[in-house]
Amino acid sequence: MEFFNNVGGSSLNLDNQWYVNEHGDSFTVSKFNYYITNIVLTGSGTSYTESNSYHLVQQSDASSQSFDMTDIPVGTYDSVTFMIGVDKEHNTSGAQTGALDPVNGMFWSWSTGYIMLKVEGHSPQSPSNLVEFHCGGFSGLNSSVRTVSMPLSSPVSVTGSNDVHIHLTADLLKMFKSPNVIDFSTTYSVTMPDSNAKKLADNYANMFSITYAGL
Repeated sequence: MEFFNNVGGSSLNLDNQWYVNEHGDSFTVSKFNYYITNIVLTGSGTSYTESNSYHLVQQSDASSQSFDMTDIPVGTYDSVTFMIGVDKEHNTSGAQTGALDPVNGMFWSWSTGYIMLKVEGHSPQSPSNLVEFHCGGFSGLNSSVRTVSMPLSSPVSVTGSNDVHIHLTADLLKMFKSPNVIDFSTTYSVTMPDSNAKKLADNYANMFSITYAGL
């Protein structure tokens, strides 16, 4: 699986490029991180659930933007399901390692848990000139965990000896667009589980699309 981070139709560039959101606010991006977890592939009469399925995608680290899944049963697969964020079990399981290591800067505390998605940057429309969206919360009304299911762009056949590639694109503009248009003059700093984090999570649930599936 390989992830491509875009802003509209252009590749996301950190720090040195200006973008405009749905509200008309200008902004730059200095950080864009998110968790992709609990990946399941399904097809007619077959399915595959990735074990230890926790991946942190970081725009600043190209090596984090792709990973391999192994031991997939032979069969034809036509859809994928995954979580954006970290499930309740791993939010309450004590110290974690790898992608879930707190050293990655995506963890608040044992009571509030993981930051599911993080965006930082600048906007002249923000009263502080900064935008920081640290979307977290793993339970209750304001949970920021979202489950996404979508068909592959075309069915893929796993034979046991071939390599199959799935490309997913995250469009950051959609995080500020629908169903909630985000106004940076009033919503510019989200650093705790609350109703604004939920609005952003409802938006980023629609952020992904599959652009390629095949050999």
